[in-house]
Amino acid sequence: MSNGPLHGVRIVEFAGLGPTPFAAMTLADMGAEVIRIQRPGLKHLMGLHYDILDRGRGFVELDLKNDDDIQTVKALLSEADALIEGMRPGVMERLGLGPDEVAAINPRLVYGRMTGWGQSGPLAHAAGHDINYIALSGALHAIGPDDTPVIPLNLIGDFGGGGMYMAYGIVCALLETTRSGLGQVVDTAITDGTAHLMSMIYAMHAWTDRRESNILDGAAPFYGVYKCACGGHAAIGAIEPKFYAELLQRIGADAELAKTQMDRSTWPAVRETFAAIFATKTRDEWSELLLGTDCCYAPVLSIAEAYNAPHNTERGHFDAKNGIAEPAPTPKLSRTPGSVQDCSQTEALDVKDVVAKWQETRKN
Repeated sequence: MSNGPLHGVRIVEFAGLGPTPFAAMTLADMGAEVIRIQRPGLKHLMGLHYDILDRGRGFVELDLKNDDDIQTVKALLSEADALIEGMRPGVMERLGLGPDEVAAINPRLVYGRMTGWGQSGPLAHAAGHDINYIALSGALHAIGPDDTPVIPLNLIGDFGGGGMYMAYGIVCALLETTRSGLGQVVDTAITDGTAHLMSMIYAMHAWTDRRESNILDGAAPFYGVYKCACGGHAAIGAIEPKFYAELLQRIGADAELAKTQMDRSTWPAVRETFAAIFATKTRDEWSELLLGTDCCYAPVLSIAEAYNAPHNTERGHFDAKNGIAEPAPTPKLSRTPGSVQDCSQTEALDVKDVVAKWQETRKN
């Protein structure tokens, strides 16, 4: 059991995909006791034997179409502090487990709801996935080369705009509950979260609404990726003038380029110059020359390479407790840090034992 900052917080998670288990994992990493409810015989959609997103919590098997099992769910919720669900709007209500029904048995419970479009709006009941949500939020249009948007995995929508915002919203609501004694609904929409992540971009009045035309989208020669002699890539982010000047000096480019750094008309030519320079050395050679300096450089590592990068190792980015290298809890707290739980925490539990334990500790 973790002694992280959320130790003592009890959360019931209704099994789902992507952002909901990510939110539950994030809270469990920080010490919350999370119990996942899943249907009997549920198999992982991706066929995984061990899903990192399921770490740190056990599960109980219940059939939400069975009246007796619904009563068991309500008994569990009556002792919980928060709930996580990712059903389409209206599904939980039809099961008799909507916010009003749950508030009647536990007015302190924080009710976390995860959807792509939100609980309201003309698209609320439509199907969708990460790519659709980030498309509607403006994020997808802004990413990629000029001729077509590039799909940024499902990081921006599912996990950034969805899972992280749900975890944040639940913690905020739990904090407020300590003052009011009342729970509330956390309506987490991936479209909302993605738009919020784009706050700085929306606020940049000089931003051109065309891909590969701005400082942060690949147009600027000092903020981009270059292919090296070995086929690997170097990432450069020398935005500030002093960092750009150092970059020019270290790669052997003309120092006069510093005078026209923000002249967009020069960017295509400078990018070609940089591309030719970076093609003269391997990625490791550039790392030997540039990594750790103020020219804002990093090698573009594969996932396998990232596991063993010295900086990541020193920082403890990855934890092998469960037999595979998996990202460690973050952020790092000085006094009550989170921790990766043992595999035993992902085993099936007896729901009656869980309810009895929660009731007993609640009394104490």
